[in-house]
Amino acid sequence: MGLIAMGANLEIIRATYEGSSEDKGRNLLAALAYDATWTEAEGFPYAGTYVGPDEIAAGVSHRLGTEWVGYCADVHNYMEDGDRVAAFGVYSGTYKATGKSMTASFAHLYQVRSGKIASMVQYVDSNVVMKALALD
Repeated sequence: MGLIAMGANLEIIRATYEGSSEDKGRNLLAALAYDATWTEAEGFPYAGTYVGPDEIAAGVSHRLGTEWVGYCADVHNYMEDGDRVAAFGVYSGTYKATGKSMTASFAHLYQVRSGKIASMVQYVDSNVVMKALALD
């Protein structure tokens, strides 16, 4: 295995948050390892661990794109520590079924292996998100 330049892992992750929705989606699918694990926080609407690009796309990405209007993960800060990259930011969007909008702080912790995303764990204020899903 060759040496990976400092910042290379951060750039892999940054490309999944920046640009058009199509760019972000394409960059994420290209960056995922075939056996990547993607863990959505307990209490979040899509809670659980998804394995592999197909399961991640169907269980998370597709649902975010079809169940929400204007769903966005806006990263304010990145931190890189070797093969780990953290992204900190705010989710926003409007849940189609209720018409309620939300903003919620999040942190995503990635593990990068050989230039591919091996895992992601989500930390989020899921209570704020769940309020947008609630029918009053």
